[in-house]
Amino acid sequence: MTSSVNLTNKQEQQFRRLALLTVIIIYLVILAGGIVRGTGSGMGCPDWPKCFGQWVPPTDVSQLPSNYQEIYSHRGYANTAFNPVKTWIEYLNRLLGVLTGIFIFLTFITSTRFWKKDRTITILSFAAFLLVGFEGWLGAKVVSNVLAPWIITLHMLLSIVIVGILLYVTARSYSTVVQITTLESRQLINRFLVIGSFVLLLQILLGTQVREEVDYVAERLGEAGRGEWADHLGIKFIIHRSFTWIVVISQLIWYRSLRKQKAQGLVSTLGNAIIGLTVAQIATGILLAYFGMPAFGQPMHLTLSVITLGIQFVLILLLNRERFFPAIYDSRTNPGKAFA
Repeated sequence: MTSSVNLTNKQEQQFRRLALLTVIIIYLVILAGGIVRGTGSGMGCPDWPKCFGQWVPPTDVSQLPSNYQEIYSHRGYANTAFNPVKTWIEYLNRLLGVLTGIFIFLTFITSTRFWKKDRTITILSFAAFLLVGFEGWLGAKVVSNVLAPWIITLHMLLSIVIVGILLYVTARSYSTVVQITTLESRQLINRFLVIGSFVLLLQILLGTQVREEVDYVAERLGEAGRGEWADHLGIKFIIHRSFTWIVVISQLIWYRSLRKQKAQGLVSTLGNAIIGLTVAQIATGILLAYFGMPAFGQPMHLTLSVITLGIQFVLILLLNRERFFPAIYDSRTNPGKAFA
């Protein structure tokens, strides 16, 4: 009997580690997608799933047909020369996407160990697997529509949804094994934390609109005019930049309440991480706005924002464990092992 229990605990621990690793890989995919867009490598491979009709992309123009520009003219190559760096950046992004699909599938398979104990974990893991399949199809549409901005934005937002599902599943699986000190009063913190999360999500959405403007400006001014891109972004960029103050204020309000209650342990660690990441977001935003919009700054800015939003979501789960984990949380009989 004891051996069976230990085996079950070990299997559940394997699922938790795999789910966390899968979340990290998805964040890497988001970062890679930002690098692809920031370097203008979105059409580095003009077809899908192959790249220039090959499973292994070419490294030199001599490996392509002499009329490759004519062949792929409908994909924007009529006046575009082959760039092996951009091709491999896009191809590696695709490989990372495939790796994500594999890990999400493995997460779903291992989640079946929770079926009798908490089938919500298995159901949501399967939902994430279905969504990543749709995400792959959407990625193909991005290529076939020659980087239509609205499809790119939808592609990124779906990634956020998948991350949210996996974060919830992971937190739920940990809910019976992690101990966290209970706060005396959490209503005010929770209220402003939720508001801060919605504000940050709105800021991310505003950022996607700015990113679309960047694409248009980049096409008009070219890479040589990168230092002037920010000056031509218009009202959307100004709104996005000014909205940063609202993001900062909304974050500081709940964080101040958290510190006043002297939160400890995981809640305190996550709160500090969110504020640190917010500072990093501001720093990369300043870099983009006032220092020539360097290519590396764009993916960093987006990824930091998405990671911050994910951690805030987890913190909301911690502060609302009875609502989000009703089937496994019992404050009267098992308070010591619940999120608080």
